[in-house]
Amino acid sequence: MDSYQRKTRLTEAVQTGTGQLNGIPVAIGIMDFQFMGGSMGSVVGEKITRLVEYATNQLLPLILVCSSGGARMQEGSLSLMQMAKISSALYDYQTNKKLLYVSILTSPTTGGVTASFGMLGDIIIAEPNAYIAFAGKRVIEQTLNKPVPEDSQAAEYLFHKGLIDSIVPRNLLKGVLTELFQFHNFFSLNKNERNYGIEIKECVIALLRS
Repeated sequence: MDSYQRKTRLTEAVQTGTGQLNGIPVAIGIMDFQFMGGSMGSVVGEKITRLVEYATNQLLPLILVCSSGGARMQEGSLSLMQMAKISSALYDYQTNKKLLYVSILTSPTTGGVTASFGMLGDIIIAEPNAYIAFAGKRVIEQTLNKPVPEDSQAAEYLFHKGLIDSIVPRNLLKGVLTELFQFHNFFSLNKNERNYGIEIKECVIALLRS
């Protein structure tokens, strides 16, 4: 832990906080793969859970940017319990409060993160060519003794199969998220809204139709 904290200048594998997206107040958590492979341990689970609970109380839209190798095996079953803890907080946020959670899957997103909050978004967005899976190709093949098709764990394949809602390049992501939040009645604190152009609006319309 000490070596990763010195190397990345982070305290853990996720950073959480609040801010504004083009003037719209949001709660956001961003995982960093450089910190122990973005592994989800007790602290990561607690930080994300507290973020979800804060967003629930403040009625904020929620963004979680996922990049992880999964649950932190060095912490044993404690890391696995974070899946249930975060999912429980999200249930209250999404089902009881009817608020909007957008999950953004970057490369890679695997293991317990994929099996929990990574795939629980009301809207799930992936970056192009992102590697998204539960177990890796080699592990699946050795366990089941069956070949795994090439590119079956790529974002484009999962989109084709309906597991994610849209694939959005990073340079368009800010505008797409803004349009989505406005569509769900989350508005800017600023009176003067930007005109985001036809390209972004067409991307959002395609997402809503898919």
